[in-house]
Amino acid sequence: MPAYKMGALDGITVIDLSRLLPGPYCSMILADHGARVISIDSRKFMADGLFFNTANRNKEHMTLNLKTREGKKIFFQLIEKADVILEGFRPGVVKRLGVDYESVRKANPKMVYCSISGYGQTGGFVDRVGHDVNYLSKSGTLNLIGEPDRPPSIPGIQIADIGGGAMNAAIGILLALFAREKSGKGQYIDISMTDGMVGFLPAAIYFQQLTGQDPRRSDAMLSHRYACYNTYETADGRHLSIGAVENRFWKRLCDHLGVPEYAALQYDDARRREIIEFMRATFKKKTLAEWDQELAHLEICWGRIQTLSEVIADPLFREREMILEVPGASGEKQTAIGVPVKLSDTPGSVRSAAVDFGASTSAILKELGYSEEKIAKFAETEVI
Repeated sequence: MPAYKMGALDGITVIDLSRLLPGPYCSMILADHGARVISIDSRKFMADGLFFNTANRNKEHMTLNLKTREGKKIFFQLIEKADVILEGFRPGVVKRLGVDYESVRKANPKMVYCSISGYGQTGGFVDRVGHDVNYLSKSGTLNLIGEPDRPPSIPGIQIADIGGGAMNAAIGILLALFAREKSGKGQYIDISMTDGMVGFLPAAIYFQQLTGQDPRRSDAMLSHRYACYNTYETADGRHLSIGAVENRFWKRLCDHLGVPEYAALQYDDARRREIIEFMRATFKKKTLAEWDQELAHLEICWGRIQTLSEVIADPLFREREMILEVPGASGEKQTAIGVPVKLSDTPGSVRSAAVDFGASTSAILKELGYSEEKIAKFAETEVI
């Protein structure tokens, strides 16, 4: 690991009660930038196989049974000097456990408390269960993904969990911490992953208002309708993307391919199919590697569509430190995603690999003043 340089969130302590991906990804962002993150799980979840280690670097992890009197006491000891609580239970669960915002605020008025849920803490869907695909569906996002005459396609990444939930939660927490600097008080943050995905729709709403029609799947200005913003198959069965929205980029591509007459027809609806078919036939004449060599230095907004393995090996992401090799918990090398927010003076960093489930429990309890004998007793009685 490189030498540690102070992060922007040094001195901030986060207690993370969340599981799966949205909450842990959010707290990973905070941990990457220097926050101390203590993740808490019940031991009963250990066998689920859903402990995403890729989102648990730079953290400590302990087990704690919040349904026990002793477990709840330990929790309230932890929050005495903490700054942030993050939870991702179904609405109402933290209230039943007695660790909800109102209970916490009495013990620590400066606490920033963030809840991430599928549909929010209020409204008609407050009790509705769901996962990423359901939040994409309700928000209308999924209806815009896929081929026009086939069912919507589920993305291969968790857009609602990360983009709608985790990132908005991180933004909300940072805003609340900034507000606390002025007011001295914490506050409650209600993050709905479905709300977050509705927030992804400004361009779609703009074009709806412009045309008076709902956008159709793979049939919008920025989704396959025109040749200038499309994807194409190459001779070797690979694909590339063209994103030549501005006419200067589109004209440069048309000139290069020997069809300068298409430059003025960029958004011509009468001939768009003709132009798309020409581009399809043209790009299928050469391999992706050949197009890469030919187009690399042309300013036309194009890109090779890469596999995950290619991304991991890509020199750009190695140079940008977005793909790193870091020591795992047992010392072996692991490939890790880097820190995308690059700060010049207080940079984020990957300082430690994800610890094993509950591995920090004893150390944290000793920090709170518990003896080894007491900790052993907690384990016997399933407090931890």
